[in-house]
Amino acid sequence: MTAHKSGDPTTLNRLYGRQSGHKLRAGQQQLVDELLPALSVPEEGPVTAERLFGYDRPLHFEIGFGGGEHLAYRADLLPDHGFIGCEPFLNGVVSALGHIRDQRLPNIRLHMGNALEVLSRIPDGALSFVYLLHPDPWPKARHAKRRMMNKGPVDMISAKLKPGGEFRFGTDHPVYLRWALMVMNGREDFDWLCESPRDFLTRPGGWPETRYEAKARRIGHEVWYFRYRKRG
Repeated sequence: MTAHKSGDPTTLNRLYGRQSGHKLRAGQQQLVDELLPALSVPEEGPVTAERLFGYDRPLHFEIGFGGGEHLAYRADLLPDHGFIGCEPFLNGVVSALGHIRDQRLPNIRLHMGNALEVLSRIPDGALSFVYLLHPDPWPKARHAKRRMMNKGPVDMISAKLKPGGEFRFGTDHPVYLRWALMVMNGREDFDWLCESPRDFLTRPGGWPETRYEAKARRIGHEVWYFRYRKRG
């Protein structure tokens, strides 16, 4: 997961955590060599729908997409929208590439690395949705500054969302849950779309279960779902 210096949403910090896992099989390496370059977000310059997809369309941005299940599901559900997914972990990127190939999804672009570096290059007010699902909780207090749910990153997410745009967050970690609620409850630029506890205890429609969520449930963790609307 990407970290960020709190207080300055334009100053990017280093990546924390592993970036590679088991050795890739030949078919997986082929995806990286041949498909990833064609789908990668440009390394420099503005990141816009026109530049990525050829014409203006609603844009979605997923921070740390894991194995890409949610990203692929949403892209298949909304074929006329554009999706940008960022993930520093190579094996997760390979998994997402497999979904894109198998489901024939032309409306996804990927970045293997720091999500906030790409987010910083998106024009303000350009995004319809931002997703942050099961981020690394960094549960120790001394690592709290590494959490994506901090003032700097959330300031940037807010700036990039259009009025009425939606920020979706999910976690199964109680420490991160409390931290995220503290961060979001202190903000005046988002409305929490919640009328009862059922709203954050039940997965909303159009929000598929990811492998990380399934794993969390198998080991007995509760999962929480949050939807915030950007105020105009």
